[in-house]
Amino acid sequence: MKKLKTPEGKEGEGSLKDYPIRILVQHAQTFGPELKRQRLETNQVRKFLDAINQLKAKLVGNDFSVIETEVVLLKPKLAYAAARQDAVKALNRVMSEAIDKVHSKADFDRLVQLMESIIAYHKAEGGK
Repeated sequence: MKKLKTPEGKEGEGSLKDYPIRILVQHAQTFGPELKRQRLETNQVRKFLDAINQLKAKLVGNDFSVIETEVVLLKPKLAYAAARQDAVKALNRVMSEAIDKVHSKADFDRLVQLMESIIAYHKAEGGK
């Protein structure tokens, strides 16, 4: 399976906000159906989606530093889901790489857009 490419910075750091939105959508358009073929079900990532939405709400009117630790802790949540269901492994790889590039509110906003785009194309392909 292809790896979803995100922008690279110095020494692999990068910043997710630099991921051009049109390219993000193109990648999600390819990756969403791939997750469907792997039989990923939305309920398998519901806790992850809920966690992102809670952080999004918590960020309103606050500085990114308020949620930074919780953003990083999304990685173990995904790893746990991937350990339980093989279908989550590809999503875990992509989102973990993306989470590593979240260093600001703009990066977090792009993470939300990435996740929403992947799920939208997964559902459009007939994913449950």
